[in-house]
Amino acid sequence: MAKRDYYEILGVSQGASQDEIKKAYRQLARKHHPDVSKEEDAEERFKEINEAYKVLSDPEQRQKYDQFGHAAFEEAGMGQGGFGGFGGGFGGFDDLGDIFDTFFGGGGGGRPRARQGADLRADLTIEFEDAAFGKKQTITVNRVVVCEHCHGNKAEPGTPIKNCPDCGGAGKIQGVQQTPFGRMNVSRTCSRCHGEGKIHETPCKECNGQGRLRKPEKIEVDIPAGIDDGQVLRIGGKGDAGDLGGPPGDLNIVIRVRPHKVFTRRNNDVLCTVPITIVQAALGDEIEMPTLEGPVNMRIPEGTQSGKTMRLRGKGIRDVRGHGRGDQLVTIHVETPTKLTERQKELLREFAKERGETHPEESRSFFDRVKDALR
Repeated sequence: MAKRDYYEILGVSQGASQDEIKKAYRQLARKHHPDVSKEEDAEERFKEINEAYKVLSDPEQRQKYDQFGHAAFEEAGMGQGGFGGFGGGFGGFDDLGDIFDTFFGGGGGGRPRARQGADLRADLTIEFEDAAFGKKQTITVNRVVVCEHCHGNKAEPGTPIKNCPDCGGAGKIQGVQQTPFGRMNVSRTCSRCHGEGKIHETPCKECNGQGRLRKPEKIEVDIPAGIDDGQVLRIGGKGDAGDLGGPPGDLNIVIRVRPHKVFTRRNNDVLCTVPITIVQAALGDEIEMPTLEGPVNMRIPEGTQSGKTMRLRGKGIRDVRGHGRGDQLVTIHVETPTKLTERQKELLREFAKERGETHPEESRSFFDRVKDALR
């Protein structure tokens, strides 16, 4: 049976942020955990949800999945299982407090922890030459940043920030709840202060009391020489700002290389095809050959056949990890002349006669000779 799409399993779009993916996972995990759900397939469903989250919550694994689908993990043997405990573990939960938050609506008390900001993705299209030699380029990214007006505390500057009267500044409200493990003393996040323990009477007018806001930012990208189409550049700390003082996420830039009119790429080698005349092929010649760094002289040996590949060493692309440089591979294409004058035709007949190609056996068609050989 074909495996379901990971985004479909979690019910999110392919462009979903890491926060959206985690939120969707926690909701599904709460609903389908085998110790909570009464559905017969709860265990398998929970494993499926865990597997999807394990891939989509990791930027590198997610990038592979976006490019190759489930085939990206077949060789590695990645599949359902391996999550441990209750027929499926607690992937995506930071500690025991997170587990209680999900299943029992609260944890062991204390203020909410700082949360790291979401990673962002951007696509950057560059020229073939820029991929070969590298360059610096500035891009604009819409990212969540800490509000400069309130410095992230969510209150209008100069207005009071007080302890929440409902939870006394704890951020949690204690209670007793019936759980799959029996009646337990648990706590839930305070609905008034949303777990922060503080309330502000006048929200910041710039961020509407969120402490963060999304705005465009220009970021300089250092594109390394030798980068290839589909590779990802990670810029640390240039994702969304964290909440409650948490660190920012990263910016993952997917490189797209625009096709070249003359050259193509195979690993670190540059490939191209050059046309020559039958006279150049027969007698040999020295031609001017284009390369990424400008034209060079290339010798065509006498008697060169169409389809022959010649190598210009060191004229390819630098390895992005610094391990040497590729070559330029030139495929020769011998062009057959058309629209010959009578004089040119006569010269070719004399040439054929000189080579002894006018013998009846030689002048028969290729297919006639093949028929004779098969009799």
